[in-house]
Amino acid sequence: MDGDHPSESIHLSRASWLLALRVVNASGHWLEDFLMNDRSHGTALIIGVGDGLSASLARLLAREGYRLVLAARDTDKLADLAQETKADARRCDASEPRDVAALFQATGPLEVMIYNPSYRIRGPLIELDPVEVRRSLEITAFGAFLAGQQAARAMLARGKGTILFTGASAGVKGYPRSAPFAMGKFALRGLAQSMARELHPQGIHVGHVVIDGGIRSARRSDPEGRDATLDPDSIAQSYLYLIRQPRDSWTWEIEVRPWLETF
Repeated sequence: MDGDHPSESIHLSRASWLLALRVVNASGHWLEDFLMNDRSHGTALIIGVGDGLSASLARLLAREGYRLVLAARDTDKLADLAQETKADARRCDASEPRDVAALFQATGPLEVMIYNPSYRIRGPLIELDPVEVRRSLEITAFGAFLAGQQAARAMLARGKGTILFTGASAGVKGYPRSAPFAMGKFALRGLAQSMARELHPQGIHVGHVVIDGGIRSARRSDPEGRDATLDPDSIAQSYLYLIRQPRDSWTWEIEVRPWLETF
């Protein structure tokens, strides 16, 4: 490195120093705060937060330096995660237009929005409760429209942003005894594709992530450590990849599945 670019030398030395400090001071909260602020981004809103994929997304985006807003119908269950990621926790029923509008108004300028909620009911078609089917569609698809509309309004004002929807294999193929879930996820996929075609030319990246397989959790272990289930931390990395994509090669949809999953 020549002496004509001293800032590059300083930057690399500082980066190496920060990396060394992260290694030797893993328990130092003040250091984590410093690192997060040093590479801070804008605000990321995650709707439909629980203890699975959405929690992995929250932790990853917090490490990346985003200010987080976590939304769910029950905010009590978010207390520990919100404290860990220094996030704002807000109550929201994603199927209620007033709730969604109020959430976005309180959140302010937005860089990333991720929509996770779905409501799944199973059973023979002739035995399904129409009220429950409507509820499934309201949460899985209509709520996605409400959130997507509000996110687009916020991001178009700034000319940039990323909107991501969590899909499922049921959004590309229907399964028996699962008609309502397929209806909702097919609608979600159509919404994402339509939004991508409309908003990409206006600077807003819209992506749909098809989750094809079971997500690993405390309730669903990985048999014999064979990677037969999806690690939520690994899925979160795929979301981050979409967020980071340069606009000359945006992806509107990706599918993630374990290597043993048939398709």
